[in-house]
Amino acid sequence: MRRAARRKSRPVEIELGLIRQAQRGDRRAFGELVRRHREGTINVVYRMCGDAALAEEAAQEAFIRAWTNLPKYKPRSPFRNWLYRIAVNVARDALRRERPSVDMDSVVVASPERGPEAAAEVEESSQRVRQAVLNLPPASRSVLVLREYENLSYREIADTLGIPIGTVMSRLNYARGLLRQTLTPYMEGA
Repeated sequence: MRRAARRKSRPVEIELGLIRQAQRGDRRAFGELVRRHREGTINVVYRMCGDAALAEEAAQEAFIRAWTNLPKYKPRSPFRNWLYRIAVNVARDALRRERPSVDMDSVVVASPERGPEAAAEVEESSQRVRQAVLNLPPASRSVLVLREYENLSYREIADTLGIPIGTVMSRLNYARGLLRQTLTPYMEGA
């Protein structure tokens, strides 16, 4: 049992070491933190805005803000949560400046096994869900993205967004209700 606990705490200790080094100005240590959290950060921003290019830019901006504010970071909650909070704020700022657009990389190409009709249906359904998520109010969207796409716990979402767990639960419930309401007409025909 102790070995398992030690193995589990080892990555946390390594990350805390990287954070301390980065806070002292070590760019390599920060680069390692970026490498560890880049994909998740881009995913969070992408799910918030629906545009891959915008997600890349916003994630880059989030890392710049994280580097700038790293001396203020106190490891009371996981670094990932702190970084995702910055990323959600950057995504919101980006959404205020730009309208969401369709990510051409996500368009499903018809596969010979499934046929063009099936591929078109999958793409149409994916686009409906993506658009429904993008149409959610930003506060509800950020909670839904962190829970459903990033699998954060309610506590982690609360820490990330700086809101009470009850607010997380109510926003998540509200977001799911809106999605259900928006998508139900399409599901009834399926």
